[in-house]
Amino acid sequence: MLINCVAYQDGQKLADIPVEEISEYIEKPETFVWVALRDAQPDELAIMQQEFGLHELAVEDARRGHQRPKIEEYGDSLFVVVKTIECRDGDVAIGEVDMFVGDSYVLSSRDGHSQQGFLGVRARAEKEPHMLRLGPAFVLYALMDAVVDRYFPVLDMLETELEKIEELIFSQGKQRDNIQRLYELKRKVTIVRHVVSPLMEAVGRLHGGRVPAMCQDTQEYFRDVHDHLHRISASLDGIRDTIATAIQVNLSMVAIEESEVNKRLAAWAAIFAIVTAFAGLWGMNFKFMPELEWKYGYPMAVLVMVGVCLYLHRRFRKAGWL
Repeated sequence: MLINCVAYQDGQKLADIPVEEISEYIEKPETFVWVALRDAQPDELAIMQQEFGLHELAVEDARRGHQRPKIEEYGDSLFVVVKTIECRDGDVAIGEVDMFVGDSYVLSSRDGHSQQGFLGVRARAEKEPHMLRLGPAFVLYALMDAVVDRYFPVLDMLETELEKIEELIFSQGKQRDNIQRLYELKRKVTIVRHVVSPLMEAVGRLHGGRVPAMCQDTQEYFRDVHDHLHRISASLDGIRDTIATAIQVNLSMVAIEESEVNKRLAAWAAIFAIVTAFAGLWGMNFKFMPELEWKYGYPMAVLVMVGVCLYLHRRFRKAGWL
């Protein structure tokens, strides 16, 4: 679905143009066309391929979707894939934005999983004509910067969730729930890392060293995006290490709790073992046992057993076993 199709010249907006006139505008000097699509259909991509002269392999990747974040060069044009990350009901939702960038055009296509559009990016760019004069490379930077900036709220959500779990680690009876929540959080962190790491590697090719010709004048902007991705990656590493430590602490708490239970069971077993020993002793049916003829023998035996049990109970309580 076509969102908008706008022509720009010397940093200024010329007009919203129909798709059929794209090829005419991109031939004008100092002019480029910025097209935005959502859930692009194969026929729409075919039309754009014809208007912009897009490489067939790049169009095929965009048609299939589910691509790894990357930046590929096709002659004088770039094909860029970035992943969007959004928080939905406490979970992480992944979307995809495919961008085709040439000397005289920018084509972006996002899938339906990405609910946030880029109308705000276009509006901000149009307020900075001196930046739009840098051409499609600046538009590519603006779109990538908007995507990366939306990673930070997700990072904050992960850190907040981790803090909540840490507060419950030493709570009695919460160990099983904590383990499940920690592994679920680890899964989310892994998903975000699979988005950030390849994109950071790809953006690193747009500044310093050999860079595409169209990005020569915008290297410092892409370096800024790379720095943001590096910060996010470092934070994700910190969260992952903290999760690993929290899991180990939680497992240690489980072991300690089991040890306490075992000590209690051992203490009670020792108490009842004394009862069993006395009962076994007085339960032996020998003819000349003195207790058999003594009318207070049974009450005395019971009192002895209870007294010994109380004594052991007191000693175990004092030792911290009960």
